[in-house]
Amino acid sequence: MRTALPGRILSLLLLLLVAATGSAEDIVAKAIYLFQEDNRIVASNAQTGQFFNLRFSAKEKVLDQFVANGAAIVVTNQRYAGIGSFSSGWQSIRRIAGEKLVSAEVQDYSALLVTTDRLLSFNGRVGSWSQTKRRR
Repeated sequence: MRTALPGRILSLLLLLLVAATGSAEDIVAKAIYLFQEDNRIVASNAQTGQFFNLRFSAKEKVLDQFVANGAAIVVTNQRYAGIGSFSSGWQSIRRIAGEKLVSAEVQDYSALLVTTDRLLSFNGRVGSWSQTKRRR
């Protein structure tokens, strides 16, 4: 009599492989694109077909930008601005005087900015910022 043990082992191995690598649902489709012109950056949301303008004041300058599939961050000399694929537009948080950007990581729907003064987190699913002060 044959047993189904090899089939069960194969099924278990396939289940472990899917669990370890994730599924197709875990892949975040590219939705956010940025275009800079004159005194604004236009964010295109490919999922909703919407465009959102980020306008700058007279003395505001773009220092850097980071774009992932579901979120984007723009760093200026006055603020940090973020947009996500599920949000209703740009959300900004003011920079502290003398604050410098140390590092930034933007992936999928999330962003983490490390500055000399704070840790800033942006959630692209809801379009909100959170922050905490750094210990010195």
